[in-house]
Amino acid sequence: MIGAGSLPAVAEHSRLIWGLALALAVALWLWGQTFLPFAFDYPKSAQIPAARWIGGAITWLVKEAAIGPIAFADLTRAFSALIDGPYQSALGLLADGVQRQEAGQTLQLVPPLSWLAVIAIMALFAHWAGGAGLAALVAGCFVFVAIFGHWHATMVTLASIVVAVPLGVVGGLGLGILAWRHPWFDRALRPVLDLMQTMPVFAYLVPILILFGFGPTAAVIATLIYATPPMTRITTLALSRVPSETHDLATMVGCTPRQRLWRVLVPSAREPLLVGVNQVIMLSLNMVIIASMIGAGGLGFEVLNALRRLDFGTGLEAGLAIVALAIALDRLSQAIAHRSAGAAPKRGVARHTYLLAALAFALGTGLIGLILPAVQTYPEAAELSTSPFWAALVEWINITFFDTLEAVKNAILTWILMPAKRFLLGLPWLGVVALLGFAGWRLGGLRLGLLCSGLSFLIAATGQWEKAMITVYLCGISTLIAMAIGLPIAIWVAERDRWWTVTRLVIDTLQTLPSFVYLMPIVMLFRVGDFTAMIAVVAYAVVASVRYTVLGLQGVDPRLIEAGRAMGCTPWQILTRMRLKLALPEIILGLNQTIMFALSMLVITALVGTRDLGQDVYIALTKANPGNGLVAGLAIAFIAIIADRLLSAAARSAREKLGLEGAT
Repeated sequence: MIGAGSLPAVAEHSRLIWGLALALAVALWLWGQTFLPFAFDYPKSAQIPAARWIGGAITWLVKEAAIGPIAFADLTRAFSALIDGPYQSALGLLADGVQRQEAGQTLQLVPPLSWLAVIAIMALFAHWAGGAGLAALVAGCFVFVAIFGHWHATMVTLASIVVAVPLGVVGGLGLGILAWRHPWFDRALRPVLDLMQTMPVFAYLVPILILFGFGPTAAVIATLIYATPPMTRITTLALSRVPSETHDLATMVGCTPRQRLWRVLVPSAREPLLVGVNQVIMLSLNMVIIASMIGAGGLGFEVLNALRRLDFGTGLEAGLAIVALAIALDRLSQAIAHRSAGAAPKRGVARHTYLLAALAFALGTGLIGLILPAVQTYPEAAELSTSPFWAALVEWINITFFDTLEAVKNAILTWILMPAKRFLLGLPWLGVVALLGFAGWRLGGLRLGLLCSGLSFLIAATGQWEKAMITVYLCGISTLIAMAIGLPIAIWVAERDRWWTVTRLVIDTLQTLPSFVYLMPIVMLFRVGDFTAMIAVVAYAVVASVRYTVLGLQGVDPRLIEAGRAMGCTPWQILTRMRLKLALPEIILGLNQTIMFALSMLVITALVGTRDLGQDVYIALTKANPGNGLVAGLAIAFIAIIADRLLSAAARSAREKLGLEGAT
């Protein structure tokens, strides 16, 4: 044990070590160009040709690899066909009906579910799960979609969700159970899940296209890769937290291992598992625009098409349709998670009241729709559009405030962005690798130090260092600005329930609004470039800084605040010396998530002319070059993993110093 009197000496020793490390790094930066030139420019002769290796491996998989007599490419296409069957069924039910091609024309033999039937079925489902209030909310979301003319696109998107979510839930549940049962599998799976969550989706779209073909099925597979990891992690965590008494009870009543798992443990972990289902739904909706690039269609295609035309109004309406769909599915999944399962089961027809009502409504509206088309398809004459208003608003802002906006843009570019960019590009890669390794060692031990230095070395060794530094510069400045905006907002609303309710509604909307929608007005106001990318990233990433800071501030024990007031502390002292310090672990985690959000948005901002790793990923997608895309994507994932591990270690250290759940 370290005595209280020796703590200042330990802190002084730690500061001395950090100071020495920084001094060595500065010395390398100042004089290394003369004495160690390779420390600034990684030798091209020693670069790892990872892009060529990856490209060759994918080519081998497609053209030569086989499992017995069956070619690997045939297996992937067969898997694609297995997914395509349920997708086509869902698409026919919700959007297209039963069709037949005849003489170059598409004949509709059976129409899809009418718009009134879909709304009624979803409202009945919501009433069963959460009552009349939830039914009204869900019905309102779907009515909003119909009124603004996005019904068919929404049904196409919903068809993808209907297929992707069950597959993601079943796959994540299975992997999570295996990881819970076998610690070695958990250790092996964890880095794979890290890469799946941190690698930009653009990076693995090309391999998916090569292996599974172009179309909605490939989009569903990309969605599964993106949305399955949270379900896997939550399953492992939920099962590991089932009380030991529950295990003992299952053993005492004579359950077999299979019965204990499916009849005792999984039901005991029901609520956290349904939270995992909710996450799969939300992440699947986040994928709809990117999936539209490989043939998914739906709302994502409408937003993407609007971005290409810089039609902000249409893009915003399609984005809000995605938000409405997300709200409906989110509230439904939450209601199911909290629905009581203790009610006495009904018998006979009463047991299937909701199902019978849904079938009757679908059949009735389908028959009436044959006579009255407005019952089958929402009439175009009754559709609304706010697109002209939004276009006029952006045009008015552009004309009225053009000089002011240009002055602000040029000032920030000249005094903040460009100096930071030049500074980071001038750093020696060797010094940064060593400093990151040292930081990992000090915060989390030797293993973390080796991980940080090893991943950063791989970025340099694969020839991605310069682009990585541009990525770090944009991400770093955007994160700092997002935290500078988010912290004061969070402090203001944390103790004001009404304001927090309003703020939460705003940030929920911002988080579910497709990232592409952010780009359109910003490009129209500021044109393309680093400043435009920074504004888009800040708007997208500020959500995390607000949410986690409020979580930390609201989690401070009220008794400590009352004790501070009793001792005569001023409100400022209570805030700075108590509440913010006690909320520091959550604030650090918020910083972590802000960085993750910023990195994910930076790949999207490649569309507006940035010259970072995101652009390399996007160019690789357009040129169908899987090697370059995956290498650039891995570099982004490595940056994300380094930031995540260092900040997580810092958060654990902060909790230990404050005596808050130190090791958890």
